[in-house]
Amino acid sequence: MQVDQKNVLEALKVVNDPDLHRDIVSLGFIKNLNIDGGRVAFTIELTTPACPVKDQMRDQARAAVMQVPGVSAVEVQMTARVREAVGGDGTRSSLPGIKNVIAVGAGKGGVGKTTVAVNLAIALAKCGGKVGIIDADLYGPNVPIMLGIKTQLTTDGQKIVPAKKFGLQVISMGFLTTDDAPIIWRGPMLHGALQQFFREVKWVDLDYLVVDMPPGTGDIALSLSQTVAVAGSIVVTTPQQVSLADSRRAVAMYKKLNMPPIGIIENMSHFVCPNCEHESDIFGRGGGERMAEELKVPFLGRIPIYQPIREGSDEGVPLMISEPDSPAARALLAVAERTAAQLSIASYSRATIPLTVVR
Repeated sequence: MQVDQKNVLEALKVVNDPDLHRDIVSLGFIKNLNIDGGRVAFTIELTTPACPVKDQMRDQARAAVMQVPGVSAVEVQMTARVREAVGGDGTRSSLPGIKNVIAVGAGKGGVGKTTVAVNLAIALAKCGGKVGIIDADLYGPNVPIMLGIKTQLTTDGQKIVPAKKFGLQVISMGFLTTDDAPIIWRGPMLHGALQQFFREVKWVDLDYLVVDMPPGTGDIALSLSQTVAVAGSIVVTTPQQVSLADSRRAVAMYKKLNMPPIGIIENMSHFVCPNCEHESDIFGRGGGERMAEELKVPFLGRIPIYQPIREGSDEGVPLMISEPDSPAARALLAVAERTAAQLSIASYSRATIPLTVVR
């Protein structure tokens, strides 16, 4: 019996993208469909390599096509092409070499924002994305320390060439100053430096550019909103009330500046005793998730207090590199997958596809 292409595509409509809530045929994910007698081969092109259910989608697609009369064998290839997300004001990033800009901020200092930003960037890269990171905390540029980079920036004659470490392209004010030299700048100078980090750096084919923001609601956030269309912002908090109060202000700021919040991360969520495995809620419990529900912002996950996270940051070997199989690293990987999922949703349309609260 001759296998009909129309029947194959109709069978594949039972497979839905779990984030976009539409079938993979209407989404245009089916590529390179080839029918040779009873043998069917095709590619499913997802919107992110970080999709946690891609194996299940592949198996479901294969099983669906095997039910088509005349089909004797099915070959499914899984690929991904990260789309460029729509900015909060309806624009798209016009910067060459960058698809999605992600601002990672916090309402106050001391919540582990830079540690989360660095490990999130590495986790996105481990999932298969092409990732860069800008250290936009110009007064306290700690990304080079956490990545173990000691270098001076170079140029190719036209643009600044970013440093590279752990699969990331990296730019930081820390590359331009000594460790003990303070940055004593007013707003216009900060704005100029941030402009250079985006427009005068040779970013190469980035799916995601993570921007480690300074804490609070200040000049850098305003400058970022004026410099580039930000696909989404992430707010890092801890569970206690002082942090949550400041985090609410940060979420409100990002909304006002057209950098739509795509998630809240609760860092230092709990401590697990390495001897007895008892969980201690040192800073409280569940505050980040409750705030996410209250503000109708996706909750991206909890990251526990874990001593090697701090040790890795001090030694320049982040946890995603030093202990990728630890529970804390797995939590960070899950956060990266959910971040990629929210950007995939945004890449189709904020107007028609609502953000989904994930847990």
